[in-house]
Amino acid sequence: MHYLVGVDGGGTGCRVAVADSSGAVLARAEGGPANIASDTDAAARTILACVSEALTRAAGLLADLRTVRAGLGLAGANARGAPERLAAALPFAARIETDAIAATRGALGGADGLLAAMGTGSVFVRQRGGETRQFGGWGLILGDEGSGARLGRAALSRALRAHDGFTPLTPFLCDLLARHGGPSGVVAFSLTATPRDFGALAPEILASDDPAARALWAENVSDIAEILQALGAGPGLPVTFTGGLGPAYAAALPHLPQRTALGTALDGALLLAREVG
Repeated sequence: MHYLVGVDGGGTGCRVAVADSSGAVLARAEGGPANIASDTDAAARTILACVSEALTRAAGLLADLRTVRAGLGLAGANARGAPERLAAALPFAARIETDAIAATRGALGGADGLLAAMGTGSVFVRQRGGETRQFGGWGLILGDEGSGARLGRAALSRALRAHDGFTPLTPFLCDLLARHGGPSGVVAFSLTATPRDFGALAPEILASDDPAARALWAENVSDIAEILQALGAGPGLPVTFTGGLGPAYAAALPHLPQRTALGTALDGALLLAREVG
């Protein structure tokens, strides 16, 4: 029996689904991080362990991996050489795409539209006329517009500017400074903080009525609106928002035509698996 395997892997975890040739899901498994740019070897071990576990659950025993056809949507797949290194480590035929491409296939199916994946990071994908192109997803230092990490970093930056007297020191900003032990503590935090660390501030910013928090959110909403308009958002290209911040952006941009996601990135990975020869 041939099995279809979908893999959705990123910096926080790896999710695998095994389906039969008709696409019916038989079993699932989860594991640790699977970013193939930051550590291809570790990602390969995680992926293989999850695939083996899911296959064992589906078949009652470990199937011959050579019978597997896999679709993999992975963080880091846009890094030069990473997909090739991973493919060489896999014993089965696979189509390797970024996690954003898999998410788009799952969310849009074959329809035209835009995906705005808004979480700790951000990435945008345009699917039109059967062609799919990814925009952004360059990480916190170079991109990730509108992301939770960008929101959190901007809040701490504004707190430092307020300390210097360049902008009003609101209660929210004052509290940020205090909880980090003052400006020097903010700087020390920034030297080791991960995107997830910065992103942890995003829910607080969204929930706050503080003028500084409202201004930060408004600036990010404006940035995302500009990006989506540049990508052609409109009646023929509705926007599908996903990710932890997706609902907030969807509510903040009601004037943009929108479509609810059909499925998940794991669903999209299974669709990719069906295209493997």
